[in-house]
Amino acid sequence: MQSFLNQGQTIISTDPFAPVMSDIQGPQDEQDEAEALAQESELRQASVAVAQHGERLDRALTHLAPEFSRSYLQQLVDAGGAQVNGKVLTKQSHKVKAGDVLQLELRPTPQSQAFKPEAMDLDVVYQDAHLMVIHKPAGLVVHPAPGNWSGTLLNGLLALDPQISEVPRAGIVHRLDKDTSGLMVVARTRLTMDALVQAIAARTVSRQYLAVGHKPWSGAATVAVQAPIGRDPRNRLRMAVVDLLKTPGKTAQTDIHYLGNAVDACFVRCVLHTGRTHQIRVHMASIGHPLVADAVYGGSPLLGLQRQALHAFRLAFSHPVTGEALAFEAPLPQDFQDLLGALGLGLQSLPTAKAA
Repeated sequence: MQSFLNQGQTIISTDPFAPVMSDIQGPQDEQDEAEALAQESELRQASVAVAQHGERLDRALTHLAPEFSRSYLQQLVDAGGAQVNGKVLTKQSHKVKAGDVLQLELRPTPQSQAFKPEAMDLDVVYQDAHLMVIHKPAGLVVHPAPGNWSGTLLNGLLALDPQISEVPRAGIVHRLDKDTSGLMVVARTRLTMDALVQAIAARTVSRQYLAVGHKPWSGAATVAVQAPIGRDPRNRLRMAVVDLLKTPGKTAQTDIHYLGNAVDACFVRCVLHTGRTHQIRVHMASIGHPLVADAVYGGSPLLGLQRQALHAFRLAFSHPVTGEALAFEAPLPQDFQDLLGALGLGLQSLPTAKAA
């Protein structure tokens, strides 16, 4: 299938704001805030000033506890930790009045207790004093979030490498979706983390994926999808290709290379130029090839595969400290191999490292 990789390229663009921009803003130090909240439980009280009259309750509480983020304070409101004039209120949007007496109980929340070590069997592909490369299995959540405050890759990293507790987000500089398998680089020091974030923003970190989409591929062997991505205005739980003149979003580009066809599916290699949430999944669906088993974006299970057919198989970058060129490839998980075999594609369709 290698001959398909060097044929002409088609560009699909719905973005009026080219060139593509990166969404890497740099990690916030959530861990320090979470640990501070977990270590302290206290009661704070104050009256609402005239200048705060009419503010939402969650915003008014930021004046009472300015060292904590609004999201933490919202969690405390939800948990019944806020009172107005002696009455517990759990409605964040409640409008306070000048002279109201606010009382806030600072206490540990699920998020504040999320940054704890949990021993797990992680597949470390590479490690030195500055960074490590992990082969994440499908089914493992990367970062604590509502519904997954424990059992995440972050928890496993904290148990695997104690020094990583000194690095924001345990050194995680990019993410894979829960049901996406493959390679991730993790920083072991703050200096390395900052350098990796900058490298990703500068697009000098190469990230390539293998995917299986519904319907046979047709047309050019290489397609560059340039389509902005933002929250789906009809369903806030998913992302979508959006019109930036009407809906907030960010520019995004994915190069998609045809590798092989089956009767009802196609095998492709995807190269990221940006790292938007669900980028490959959204872009594949937008061109009529939703990923197999990706129910969120129109895919269905196929031949036994129950999770989205997406694998981060290649990661390449210059070492942020030594400057050495590093490149890693992760073998396809067994469920992905089984799908290719059942489709009659087989591993002979895989791109070589040179082609990749």
